[in-house]
Amino acid sequence: MTASLLDPELDGDRNHADPEADALLAGAVDLHQHPGPSPFPRRMSILDAARDAAGAGFRAIVAKSHHHSMVTDILALGPAGLDELPIAVRGGVALNNSVGGLNPYAVELALRMGGRVVWFPTLSSAAHIDHHAHHDTGFPTPTVRLRADTVISILDEDGQVLPVVREILSVIAAERAVLTCGHLGVEETSKLIAAARQEGVDRILVNHPCFVVGASTEQAAEWARQGAHIEHCLVMYFGRPERRRDLAELLTFIKAAGPERTVLSSDSGQKANPLPVTLFRRGARGLLDAGLAEDDIRRMLGANAAGLLFP
Repeated sequence: MTASLLDPELDGDRNHADPEADALLAGAVDLHQHPGPSPFPRRMSILDAARDAAGAGFRAIVAKSHHHSMVTDILALGPAGLDELPIAVRGGVALNNSVGGLNPYAVELALRMGGRVVWFPTLSSAAHIDHHAHHDTGFPTPTVRLRADTVISILDEDGQVLPVVREILSVIAAERAVLTCGHLGVEETSKLIAAARQEGVDRILVNHPCFVVGASTEQAAEWARQGAHIEHCLVMYFGRPERRRDLAELLTFIKAAGPERTVLSSDSGQKANPLPVTLFRRGARGLLDAGLAEDDIRRMLGANAAGLLFP
């Protein structure tokens, strides 16, 4: 990481020694980073993000854009230095309006060119659009002019999973890729998980259940019992002080689903947030201070995500 990328206010604690927390980052896997390029302002490029994570001993990161597949961006950066780094960098595609929504062609292209993750609608989900209309989501303003998102549902008028969704799920299953439920609400997430299992998908991740999705701890625990992993985003608990949620909330979700079914990701890279490695380091320290076992913290910061990401 170049020193110019570190922000004294956002990342100042990176200069303070914490060997106990740093040791827990060896082998970490971040399934949810937001580097540029993006219509949203970002602090870091994919190459910057990879260098920082590699320097901290991470095994892998996943670069996500709400607007386009980053798989080709990652491939283009290989000769520019990405391939020389001791870290795996993967991408995928989010099924929002900007890629045609529920588009199996976009899924096939992303996965067959090396992508590993498919996010169902995020910005285009009904839950996101409704939440954004009534709450301060913290989402940045695009730096380019974009059309307003319209709702993409995975269900028909009778509440049944659309045939095109099952087509996409069959592609994900064939490629042994990771299905994430994006920003779908509780009903759509539940029906997507059930359909995914029917179509042979065995790598399922529920994104930040208590942000936008609106799931309870009991619901998250039920999804975990059905075979899904539950992701929580460190930026929500260790990011800017004015936006932090109570750590007790995270600990309750971890207890409900179990450390073996919990994945901790950064969900960072935005201009106003700490860098992903900063958040992983703070998360390791915070969970240690909360009394969690080192083995459980390592599992949630790396092993569980690795099991999803790598075939």
